[in-house]
Amino acid sequence: MRNRNLILWSAVFVFCVATLAARPGLAQGVSLIRDTEIENTIRVYTAPLFNVAGLDASFVRIHLVQDKRLNAFVAGGQRIFVNTGLLVRADGPGQVIGVMAHETGHITGGHLARMQDAIRNAQATSIAALVLGIPAAILAGDPGAAAAANAAGQSMAMRNLLAYTRTMERSADQAAVEYLNASQISSQGLLDFLEILQENSRLYAANLDPYLQSHPLTEDRIIFMREQVALSPYTGVTFSDQLIDMHERMRAKLIGYLDPMPQVLARYPENDNSMYSRYARSIANMRISKTDLALQIVDSMLQDAPNDPFFWELRGDILKDAGRMEGAIAAYEKAVEILPWAALIRVALAQSQLALNDPRLLPGATENLEQALRHEPWLAYAWRHLGIAYGRAGDHGNASLALAEEASRRNNVKGAIQQASRAMDRLPSGSPGWMRAQDIKLLAERVQQERQGR
Repeated sequence: MRNRNLILWSAVFVFCVATLAARPGLAQGVSLIRDTEIENTIRVYTAPLFNVAGLDASFVRIHLVQDKRLNAFVAGGQRIFVNTGLLVRADGPGQVIGVMAHETGHITGGHLARMQDAIRNAQATSIAALVLGIPAAILAGDPGAAAAANAAGQSMAMRNLLAYTRTMERSADQAAVEYLNASQISSQGLLDFLEILQENSRLYAANLDPYLQSHPLTEDRIIFMREQVALSPYTGVTFSDQLIDMHERMRAKLIGYLDPMPQVLARYPENDNSMYSRYARSIANMRISKTDLALQIVDSMLQDAPNDPFFWELRGDILKDAGRMEGAIAAYEKAVEILPWAALIRVALAQSQLALNDPRLLPGATENLEQALRHEPWLAYAWRHLGIAYGRAGDHGNASLALAEEASRRNNVKGAIQQASRAMDRLPSGSPGWMRAQDIKLLAERVQQERQGR
């Protein structure tokens, strides 16, 4: 039993270390945040890259990870995770675009699936070394030889895995250069970012950024990127004022939401009347419940840009957080009027309408939630609010269906089965809603059976 456990531990060790090296953010768990403006900015950055790479942008999901460290990685197929720390640290759009080009190279190269194969090969290498080493140790009467075989197998497996990872990084760099040139964008931003990482690795060798763990940085990569920058006809081409403005707004917004007030004021002092400074300070004051000051600042911004939907959204957020729902509704309605596709803003508007518990606002709240879910059907909390809206209107069949949708998206199998069964009891048999409830129930029952069979 001891030898078998040692073999299994060797396999587990290699798998866990390889997974940490490949996806450190996932290994520690990630805290995801949502923001329409920031997500839209990254979509604008990536649109030309996805186009030249032959990717359908509607199938690529971009997730914001609340983490101050520099990191970005691909996971779960066509999903790109970007740390807020990277977005704030980037000095301009070029650095973020360069990183996104590199991650796009990982997607088109199928590197995630190939990494899983490499991990399995690493496991096999470690196990083989251990299995071959233990009999020899027993024959030689040397117990320490088994441990040596284990260590040798792990070392060999990790060397092979890291070599494979470095190969993938070079491939992603080459793809990134191709996509950037095809988009008429210089590779200078990606080079700048790699040089930031290189400097960080020298200063903080004991606490490397996770990006350096998942994307091994070698001198060859730096040299390659410098050569490409020198060869690119787009080196020196500047970004539009619009892209630079979007980048600075994104940084100000993240700093305002995520940093303590002293750090916000150090970056954006009160005597700085720029739009970015006011944006960060208005958000930061909202966070510490200085509602009137936050409103005063955002209102000054709206005087300068009365048709900015995200300033109206912020005004709605400030008032909603303060419990002043009538004002929040008016602000959100203005934002939705300008950006009718903004699902997150529509949900915030519907939440405010439902909070007043006014029957006259119920149809509007229901419509906003239905519209939001047409754009983003994976929003579990929006399904819950839609269930509440249907329930208040006396439509208990669709209320149960909405709650079944919520449960299925939260991976709550028991809840999905219960709510889907109730929906089927309450909705006309054979109707579209009844059939959708049946689909949810059947899928949930299948998942339940698979879990019980493990």
